[in-house]
Amino acid sequence: MSSKPNIVLIMTDQQRADFFASEGFPVDTMPRVEALGRSGMRFRRAYTPMPTCTPARTSLMTGRFPKATRVKQNWSSQENVSYAVDLPQILRAAGYTVNLAGKNHSYLAPEDFDFHGGPYSHTDGPTNGAMPLAKEFDKWLFDLDHHVSAEPTPFPLATQLCSRIVDDAIRCVDDNREKPFFLWLSLPEPHNPYQAPEPYFSMFPPEQMPGRSGSRETAIARGGQWRWLADLFEEKRPGYDAEWRRYRAVYAGMIRMLDDQIARFLDHLDAKGLADDTVLIFVSDHGDYAGDYGLQRKGAGLPECLIRVPMLFSGPGIVAQENGTDFVSLVDIFPTICEMIGSPIPAGVQGRSLWPMLTGAEYPKREFDSIYSELGIGDLPYGPGERPELHFPYEGRMLDELNAVTQSGNLKMVRKGDFKLTFDVMGRAELFDLSRDPGELHDLYGDPSHAARKAEMLEALLVWAIRTEDSLPRAKYIPKVARHGWYWLGENAGAGQ
Repeated sequence: MSSKPNIVLIMTDQQRADFFASEGFPVDTMPRVEALGRSGMRFRRAYTPMPTCTPARTSLMTGRFPKATRVKQNWSSQENVSYAVDLPQILRAAGYTVNLAGKNHSYLAPEDFDFHGGPYSHTDGPTNGAMPLAKEFDKWLFDLDHHVSAEPTPFPLATQLCSRIVDDAIRCVDDNREKPFFLWLSLPEPHNPYQAPEPYFSMFPPEQMPGRSGSRETAIARGGQWRWLADLFEEKRPGYDAEWRRYRAVYAGMIRMLDDQIARFLDHLDAKGLADDTVLIFVSDHGDYAGDYGLQRKGAGLPECLIRVPMLFSGPGIVAQENGTDFVSLVDIFPTICEMIGSPIPAGVQGRSLWPMLTGAEYPKREFDSIYSELGIGDLPYGPGERPELHFPYEGRMLDELNAVTQSGNLKMVRKGDFKLTFDVMGRAELFDLSRDPGELHDLYGDPSHAARKAEMLEALLVWAIRTEDSLPRAKYIPKVARHGWYWLGENAGAGQ
């Protein structure tokens, strides 16, 4: 590119990939983002490296999988993360200002940003004294206790966190005119608590919501952490699953609310004459059960509803194309930005640059014919009947679906073609044909007619498990680094950068 473009990374939180009209969802949740996808490259097979906020965001900012960053839970501290050079450092060295508006929930500190619009969580954010009702709204949001609201939010749209964050983002853009800017526009919704003001609360009636994959009985039948989580929800909130259609309807309304706020930001870029010189990236950190398997939020397993995420790139130099073939990951965003701005990909980055693909250049199809995700803090997995000490009490209605039980052990996943394989630390495995079984309800791992496919998927998982071993720290030996982060280049595999 002739000059360095501005870069805006728009990230939503806990937004699954299939709640879009273009994915077959029966209502139009994100018309503006859908239009943005048509103007650039939209990936239908994009995955999170781990369906947990802090690990996923850390992987995005470092280009490394959780097993390498050593960040495998939301409670990891700044001192735990392992990398050589991260995205903010690369951008600043290339002459960018580095800015955040919204939710951080990563190892990065406020001082890592030139503009820090925050801190925001899922239930509160700064008010800057300009919005008297904002504090009342934040208290109402906190008191909702991550439930599904039964009524429209009794506060105006301007008090919503996403609206306040977009206000911050607009202020950031207006203040950053001397240098190219990178803005992480990080929106906390549609993460729980599930709520929205009118017209969003009633925009999509519960009866319009499609059926779900499995039920509470499905989670119970799966056993292990699935059953433990389903039992915990029922113990703390008896009858919780009866509201699953309302849950989905409010969740969809929150997504439409996000779309309108993103549209407001994009319109401001256009009005300021910045749209043509800005690369836009839209992603989410992970998905949400949204009632599938009789579960809410996230926590157990690596189902598609949790690990497949929306991802699109739009802007100068990017060809318009719908990509429904190549498997990509959040870890690929860092090396892609590196090549976009002409910076070398740092040591230890495990992601693969998508920039040649985005600009219409040739790339090896084999490099993107599979993808890998993981879950777990290690050691032994807890069983469904165990009740170890948690970071919240067993009594009362409060719960965190991410806890010592649901995150125990280690679980790995590989996607290739229409098939998906999961394998855990105890040797338990599942194999699904997603073309015939998108809800992952029929395990084929023990089916003799799928023995060849099982072997192929086990081999793919083994390759990813070895490939994602950490190459840091570097010492005396000089490694052979993969160009673009691509391993599969025929005879030139691993050619130096």
